[in-house]
Amino acid sequence: MAVHKLNIEDFDDIDYQLIAIHTTLEDYRLAYFINQQLNLQLKKTNCSIPIANKTGETQFSRFLFEDFKNDIVWNLIENQQYIESNDISFNQGLFATSRTNLTTKIYLVPEYKKVDFFLKIEDQNKSIETEKITSTIKNIAKISTHYFIDVEKIKSKNNLIF
Repeated sequence: MAVHKLNIEDFDDIDYQLIAIHTTLEDYRLAYFINQQLNLQLKKTNCSIPIANKTGETQFSRFLFEDFKNDIVWNLIENQQYIESNDISFNQGLFATSRTNLTTKIYLVPEYKKVDFFLKIEDQNKSIETEKITSTIKNIAKISTHYFIDVEKIKSKNNLIF
């Protein structure tokens, strides 16, 4: 019987670029404005990105556009999501058992807690013009800032594999 080995380095190649976006816009409005400016067709997918931690589980919304002509996949992903948990606390006194609602914020990429959205551009041919994208995104009025992130420095980059 033959033994096949897989090296983890074979799967460690990063073939995407990541743009961090700071904005107060809702996810669907941001997708609309990006579609207008970059001439894309981002659509909300049914397969959201599930993330679980010790406080609970949540789903991050995802907008997707697969450009088969240029072999580019565009993903717009939110970075912040709230989890609401009902805790029952037992105290002594007038309010012996009280139910409290605790909300905690969960991040897709915890290293960038101030980032609202990520625009993930998967480009196999490396043909994308990054300067053109950044100058075009700058035209969206409600985006306060945006910048490229060095994906090599992200510790939780496994959250970006979907």
